[in-house]
Amino acid sequence: MSNQVKQKNNFSMGKLTSLLVLLHNTELVKEVEQELDSRGYNYTVGKVGAMELSKVVAAVETSAKNNHIINANSYREVHALYHAILEAIQGVSRGTLQLGDILRTVGLTFSIVRGNIDSSGYGGEWISVCVYGTIGAPKKGFEHDALGFGFNHI
Repeated sequence: MSNQVKQKNNFSMGKLTSLLVLLHNTELVKEVEQELDSRGYNYTVGKVGAMELSKVVAAVETSAKNNHIINANSYREVHALYHAILEAIQGVSRGTLQLGDILRTVGLTFSIVRGNIDSSGYGGEWISVCVYGTIGAPKKGFEHDALGFGFNHI
């Protein structure tokens, strides 16, 4: 995000979460990370590939716990993350939360961002999850790009 971009746009937490996953492994991600850091947001990026929804949820949740995005002993925080994950996966899977049962597999990169968004009028801490990757039949070349996003208050 060059100075010109920052001056023209006020990137929301959701946009930053999406940019973090979409620009992962590029030079541009450094600017996104600088903006996240300047706002005091906690964040992480990870990857998961699976045919089972539970494995996708577990990978994202484990990453959030291991990287201290959420407190693993707080039901409220785990529950908020869980709903953000499911909302994001619904976007990837076009509303149905089934993978292997209907012969679909995913290969996803995910980002998790947590922070305070008082300036927007919604008050308090929120958590957002963005997933980007492929979904399709479990055969190389039979998949397509997909993007999903979830946002929940803590």
